[in-house]
Amino acid sequence: MRLTYLATYPIKSCYRVEADSAEVEPWGLAGDRRWLVVDGDAKLVTQRDTPALGRIRPEPRDGGLLLRAPGASELWVPYPTGATTDVHHFFLWVAATPAGHDADRWVSEVIGRPVTLVYLDDPTRRPVDPDYSEPGDRVSFADGFPLLLVNSASLDAVNDWLVEAGDEPVEMTRFRPNVVVTGAPAWAEDGWIGGHLVIGDVTFRVPKACSRCVLTTIDPETGEKGRQPLRILGRHRRFPGGLLFGVNLIPDLEGFDGRGKIAVGDEVIVA
Repeated sequence: MRLTYLATYPIKSCYRVEADSAEVEPWGLAGDRRWLVVDGDAKLVTQRDTPALGRIRPEPRDGGLLLRAPGASELWVPYPTGATTDVHHFFLWVAATPAGHDADRWVSEVIGRPVTLVYLDDPTRRPVDPDYSEPGDRVSFADGFPLLLVNSASLDAVNDWLVEAGDEPVEMTRFRPNVVVTGAPAWAEDGWIGGHLVIGDVTFRVPKACSRCVLTTIDPETGEKGRQPLRILGRHRRFPGGLLFGVNLIPDLEGFDGRGKIAVGDEVIVA
């Protein structure tokens, strides 16, 4: 089994950044979901309610982000400093640093609603769900866990179901994974839960499967919303924990000084 794909999402719910390698930090891949868009009530905004966020294509650069979007001028946003403000990320208030008026105006114009962009300057502030983690586990602005892994053979199975139902197959990017593995049978990942995976020389815990939401029905390239693949998952992958596709990962970085590295082509071992 091999690692065949790597991606981060610098701004939660915006466009992905694909890479050949990535640094692994305790709270996820370096740079993944450290920025967040919030509304006037300081509550997170995602493509679930604002699909236009997918138009924003952030490019990490030394010192900050370069923001791009079709029809908009580029904007350089340095890592902000100064006082933090509390933002509401699902069920928890988290302190983050506002990116500034220029960034707020740019993002607001691109997505067509007034919002604020903030940066998680200290990624140790948000704990992972204690039901599935150890006391020191932390996560950035991802939904709940540091990484999401998807098995390419499982996507093939989903696409077979879609074709049988008369629908078009979907790309892996619908599921917004951080890592994709190839070489395992479809749904082998169900058996990894509660165990460990070793990717390259980094060990990850596999605490649970990922319950999928309406975001998977939005085409990341066009922003168009449909009914699939959520409907087909409801027919074939409905469990007490939700409509399951992919598994969550938590890095175990003891002996790595809190950092590790993984790369496309790395061997993936079930430990």
